[in-house]
Amino acid sequence: MSKKNKTDAEQDGGSSWLETIGVVIGALVLALLIQQFLVKPYKIPSKSMVPTLVEGQRVLVNRLSNNFGDPKVGDIYVFRPPSGAEQGECADPREPGHACLKAMPGKFSETYVKRVVGGPGDELSVREGHVIRNGKEVDEPYAVTCSGEICNIAKFKVPAGHYFMMGDNRGDSMDSRYWGPLPRDYIIGRAFATYWPPKKIGGL
Repeated sequence: MSKKNKTDAEQDGGSSWLETIGVVIGALVLALLIQQFLVKPYKIPSKSMVPTLVEGQRVLVNRLSNNFGDPKVGDIYVFRPPSGAEQGECADPREPGHACLKAMPGKFSETYVKRVVGGPGDELSVREGHVIRNGKEVDEPYAVTCSGEICNIAKFKVPAGHYFMMGDNRGDSMDSRYWGPLPRDYIIGRAFATYWPPKKIGGL
């Protein structure tokens, strides 16, 4: 092979490597943009959503939907709860059989996954773990019936700009009953599908 042909081959090889590197970088940037603005995976951190979602299961969250409409009652959302949520802290002392009606200021650093059971202005109560919204018992085939103080909550009203979140495992969920209504801007997005483990792949 002539010196000229070797040089051409070396240039072609160099261009090929540059193109490959460019494609990889482009794919990484695209993946980061998708996670930031469109769809992001999350891991279920606890047993609070049993039987719908189990601890360690992974879901996909539509972040874009959060910018084009308000959260829908009955859907599952990922969010950052108010500060103190991990200890069930309430800004006003919660009486037995009553929900926390005022959350602590600020956001907790970790994300939670719960279901919206009530929106702004809804009147809610809970009986044996099941929600009664605006005077009508909600059909909740996913909810685990339970007994005890936290499973029976007196009627209250969800404040404007807030949402009431509960886990499906009603007797074992640290949710709005303990730490209060969730501000709208604390919500990250709706969980619309599960992708791990493989046997649980499907929509939500």
